[in-house]
Amino acid sequence: MLYLSGLSIALALAFIPSNSEASLKEGECEVCISFMGRLYQSLKDDDIKFTSADIEKALVKKCKDAKGKENRLCYYIGATSDAATKTINEVTKPLSHHVPVEIICEKLKKKDSQICELRYVDLSTVDPKKLKVKDLKKILEEWGESCKGCAEKSDFIRKINELMPKYAPNSASARTDL
Repeated sequence: MLYLSGLSIALALAFIPSNSEASLKEGECEVCISFMGRLYQSLKDDDIKFTSADIEKALVKKCKDAKGKENRLCYYIGATSDAATKTINEVTKPLSHHVPVEIICEKLKKKDSQICELRYVDLSTVDPKKLKVKDLKKILEEWGESCKGCAEKSDFIRKINELMPKYAPNSASARTDL
């Protein structure tokens, strides 16, 4: 009898979710949290009704203007015209009930782990020389710039360093090797 009660307690403890799995780690889902936070704030600022339909309209509108990592996030949740799946309801319904964006992103991560793998490139801490040419091109693309005549990695780095004060002034002032 004692054996069975000990076994049932062990089984009960095994099914209690731990906090380490449930909550996001520091810096995780940064693109999702940032984008959804700005969306929520714009909904409040514009006095939009917190209905799923109105939030969906605002989300699709915001996603049309999104670039880079934020556009990729919109694609993953189905808020772009070329998206293969639609999981917009996973965002709009919780937002209509004022659920914190961290919890929304946490639930989105369970649906599609790629959502939380999106990261911003912080040029104040990352040396462009250590990035791949593909990443350097993406940075320029996010800024709406191109590098005509760039053939080597050093050309892309030079162009980014030239444009950094315009598009990433905080990163430019933090860098000492300019």
